[in-house]
Amino acid sequence: MKYRSILLFGAPGSGKGTQGKILGAIPHFFHCACGDVFRRLQPDSEIGRTFIEYSSRGRLVPDETTVALWRESIGKVIAAGQFRPAHDTLVLDGIPRNVAQAGMLQDTLDVTGIYYLRSADLKSLVVRIQHRAIKENRFDDVSLKVIRQRLKTYEKETKPVLKFYGKRLVHEINADQTPAKVLADILHTAVKR
Repeated sequence: MKYRSILLFGAPGSGKGTQGKILGAIPHFFHCACGDVFRRLQPDSEIGRTFIEYSSRGRLVPDETTVALWRESIGKVIAAGQFRPAHDTLVLDGIPRNVAQAGMLQDTLDVTGIYYLRSADLKSLVVRIQHRAIKENRFDDVSLKVIRQRLKTYEKETKPVLKFYGKRLVHEINADQTPAKVLADILHTAVKR
């Protein structure tokens, strides 16, 4: 069974996590942030060490590891009854992170929409990421050098995912607005579909 899914898409700091948490609180939506799945790992486990190795340099964790971990995590929330694929829409944030992962997940995801949170203000993204690092104790968001690398990685590896799915599914949302206005635009666009 493919999981009915929407993707929250955008550069680091564009507000995907904020919007995902809000949407995930709505009945029949389940939010899954891949970064949160990684950050819950034990840092002394093999996969935890792999995550730290890559994220501390602003790089993506290898595709096979990412997808396997994500599948395992989704399996657990289904088994726990938190996500019911027959009734719920999966709200994904942070996966697929590149075209290879999108291809690996084609047999699993039925993507019905992509909400591209686009920001024209690079400085604002950096400030948001740094604020989040302090607020949420996210070691992978502390260094300005790492943040710049993450933004480069997004442009080079993640942004092409939009072309993979095609223009028909992509809804561009101005991420420079207040979170409430971004949410309103997402919901307005979702209702029009």
